[in-house]
Amino acid sequence: MPTSITKRNGDREEVQFDKILTRIRSQSVGLTNVDPVRISKRVVQGVCDGVTTAALDDLAADTAASLCSVHPEYSTLAARIAISRLHKETSGRMDDLYHMLDAECVQFIQENHGSIHDALVWDRDFDYDYFGFRTLTRSYLMRDAKGERIVERPQQMYMRIAIGIHCGDMQRTLETYENMSMKRFTHATPTMFNSGTKFPHLASCFLLPIGDDSIDGIMETNKRCALISKSAGGIGFSVSNVRSSGSRIHSTGGTSSGLLPMLRCFESTARYVDQGGGKRKGAFAAYLEPWHADVFTFLDMKKNHGIDELRARDLFYALWIPDLFMRRVQEDGSWSLFCPHTCPDLVDKYGATFDAAYLEYERIPDLAVRTVKAQELWFAILDAQIESGNPYLLYKDACNEKSNQKNLGTIRSSNLCTEIVQYSSDKEIAVCNLASISLPSCVGEDGVFSHMELARIIRIMTRNLNRVIDRNAYAREEARYSNLRHRPIGLGVQGLADVFAMLDVSFDGEEARKLNTEIFETMYFAALETSCQLAIEEGTYDSYAGSPMSKGILQMDMWEGGVQKCSGRWDWTALRARIAQHGVRNSLLVAPMPTASTAQILGNNECFEPFTSNIYVRNVLAGEYTVVNKHLVRALDRLGLWNDDMRQSIIAGEGSVQGIPSIPDHIKAVYKTAWEMSMRVVLNMSADRGVFIDQSQSLNLFAADPTHKSLSSMHFYGWKLGLKTGLYYLRTRAATSAVKITVDANKVASNVCSRTDPDCIACSA
Repeated sequence: MPTSITKRNGDREEVQFDKILTRIRSQSVGLTNVDPVRISKRVVQGVCDGVTTAALDDLAADTAASLCSVHPEYSTLAARIAISRLHKETSGRMDDLYHMLDAECVQFIQENHGSIHDALVWDRDFDYDYFGFRTLTRSYLMRDAKGERIVERPQQMYMRIAIGIHCGDMQRTLETYENMSMKRFTHATPTMFNSGTKFPHLASCFLLPIGDDSIDGIMETNKRCALISKSAGGIGFSVSNVRSSGSRIHSTGGTSSGLLPMLRCFESTARYVDQGGGKRKGAFAAYLEPWHADVFTFLDMKKNHGIDELRARDLFYALWIPDLFMRRVQEDGSWSLFCPHTCPDLVDKYGATFDAAYLEYERIPDLAVRTVKAQELWFAILDAQIESGNPYLLYKDACNEKSNQKNLGTIRSSNLCTEIVQYSSDKEIAVCNLASISLPSCVGEDGVFSHMELARIIRIMTRNLNRVIDRNAYAREEARYSNLRHRPIGLGVQGLADVFAMLDVSFDGEEARKLNTEIFETMYFAALETSCQLAIEEGTYDSYAGSPMSKGILQMDMWEGGVQKCSGRWDWTALRARIAQHGVRNSLLVAPMPTASTAQILGNNECFEPFTSNIYVRNVLAGEYTVVNKHLVRALDRLGLWNDDMRQSIIAGEGSVQGIPSIPDHIKAVYKTAWEMSMRVVLNMSADRGVFIDQSQSLNLFAADPTHKSLSSMHFYGWKLGLKTGLYYLRTRAATSAVKITVDANKVASNVCSRTDPDCIACSA
């Protein structure tokens, strides 16, 4: 019996190869490296009797996606097929979204219906690759009232986000829509989830301490975390003021059980209260200062081995390290561990004041719970990082001394992803609203990076994030109070490695290092300039008086040699004078974040990281797909070197091109992976950009075969550079490789070699 297809109206017709081929060819216009016949044959072979046209589209899209390692254009084709199906199943009318939208936004749409719909450019939906589009459909695009059927197209999503931010201002709404739909920048995931909806929880990051070392204080903090997680916020909280295990409880006559059982309670909350109604898991990071007597227990909680009752693996862990500890490790000195109940002021001191208080406590007989060699604790930290990637390392003194919020008090922690550095207290939950610019959008057709375009987009983003503060729905009054009082925002980037590839420069070269610094100078300048203009229009933020900026101190002034990193491109003297006269609207402005999901949507490499591989696996609901670095394919295509043999050689090299003789040296330099470059390069670039980052940055480090010696080298180098975040995640590689059963060994046997960079800071002291 011939195989048939069930059409959308219920009719059945026989499968016809020519119709399938015509459909795939119609979506292949302009794609010169795809073979519609090859895909059509595979689709026909996979058709079962009675398959629906929708399922047939899915099969065609998945078939095209399975060939992504042959050429990136197959991913574009797969996306086009999937998006055309979405367009068939949706109307494109904004009123289809009314069931989820805020009443004010609905009214705004109704009053401006013609202008809004005329502005929507549906063809831009077809600019995504397959994996970016699948990310949108999995979590971002709105569904019907039952949550079953997607009713929103990507262009509607961007218009919804723009309306949610600028409701009442058509000019700003269309400006935001235009730039987001052209993939020039994106707001962070919570804003994309919730903007314009009845529950506009738009903020990404929340920071809070344990309010009080008591049952009431701890449980109240746990409740705060639950309510924040419910609205899709990531959380960082400080536990340094919670008494250690064995500490006397005077009210009951008993002893404290310390951090472990408390953090297991927080872990249960993170598991139970997911973000945005199941859109992503709850995520909490606990911060601890290394003088706390429970620090060794804290370091074990993420480890894979050991008794489950002594672990809380679903939390993330971070150390908030004073410089004194780093000096003690360096000097091979001793280190005293205290219960915060007996030295409660240490959490609120930093720099010389902390040092003096700590030394005074050390002189008090029997006050320390335990005294260890500082290097013993340091090696325990390194062991934990090698096994689990945690703990994060942040430097307490640098975070506080280089903060524009130092007039508020001591900052006790960062956030879930280590880029937000803000003051918090039992009365204030620090909040940050995030967005990231797609740096590749600033590379012109002439192959030159445009700082004018970068500044233009940053000005739009700064205004948007300032508006998000007012439009946001706050889960706690303490969060509203803090955010409206200090008005911090977080501007980030994605696709820095893509820019270097587009410009044909190596990530670890001097040209890239210079551009990296200049990009962040432009961002900081444009953000400050816009925030100053907002202050003229709306007034300074409430806590501006007494801040470093109110005294004329900008971020680069807080770094040794920071002012010398200014390029001369921007008139800092004039801007300083303008700020002195008018102030700024936002206490903090720049905070490069990880951008994991949004970079996948826009097809960029994550944040400011090097490429970790030139071939990798993408996981979507339909399965796993192998993808090759699109920039590398284009470079090899131009040289006539891209073919199946080359593809198999890259697979055999586990994403490295260094051992392939036919690839020119300059291509090898541009496409060196993070595993093949010195971490000194990554750390130097972090310090260079850090001069213009008034919060911090989510800095990952890479070590293929980490040892105590190599990790100590990296961490101490970063600390001496003055970084605020010394480490977000430590990325390591598996000790053994998977068997490559799809690779022809005869084609690649002579193409693979091992390579170690003799200058790599991860391999030398």
